[in-house]
Amino acid sequence: MFLRWSYVRFLFGLRHMGTTWQVGDGREQALADYVCAHARRNDIDDVIRAIDEFCYTKSYLINIGDEKGKILDRAVAAAHPHRLLELGTYCGYSALRIARVMPADAVLYSIEFNPANAAVARRIWDHAGIGERIVVLVGTLGDGGKTLSALRDEHEFAPGTIDFVFLDHEKDEYLPDLRRILDQAWLHAGSVVVADNVKYPGVPGYRAFMRRHESAHWRTREHRTHAEYQKIIKDLVLESTFLG
Repeated sequence: MFLRWSYVRFLFGLRHMGTTWQVGDGREQALADYVCAHARRNDIDDVIRAIDEFCYTKSYLINIGDEKGKILDRAVAAAHPHRLLELGTYCGYSALRIARVMPADAVLYSIEFNPANAAVARRIWDHAGIGERIVVLVGTLGDGGKTLSALRDEHEFAPGTIDFVFLDHEKDEYLPDLRRILDQAWLHAGSVVVADNVKYPGVPGYRAFMRRHESAHWRTREHRTHAEYQKIIKDLVLESTFLG
């Protein structure tokens, strides 16, 4: 994986990635083109397969990937959530995995910083036939209240209404955004928060927070795994249940 040109190009694009959440070589749009050309329409399993195929054989992408995706699948299935919040849509891969296993009447709200990424995700979701089950909002929870207000006023987020949260966005915002959610009292006892990339690239403050509050306000499982689309770099996915 480290010798693949797409990964080398990704490393050169890290500065661009940090400001726009795109690598800068068009691979995100190329993914949508590939999915529409190589995956069966209205077949979510085949769309997920096509994305994994693209990431292994064409261009490396920073979605959760197939190995860690199974951890996410199990967490969603166990939680039986009806209102879900995702921070970090990127190209829509994790949302596909979530939608595949969440209850039929559930709705996933996905927050994405980059409108171009949101457009790629919408195109892929529509091809998979699940676009009506996912609401994407362009913004961040830290944008001065705009996105928080939209969730409250337009989408009826209220105390105790979020059953599941998936964190896979700017790593420095994991803990601040969790605190914003807690300040809104949107979680209830039993709500589940899953966080990707806790070891690589790493979110030590978030991990320390969960360890500090273990058994008092949270109960956390640490899943030892690997960073996406390779077996060399180790990673952690945290699955935390809110105790109230």
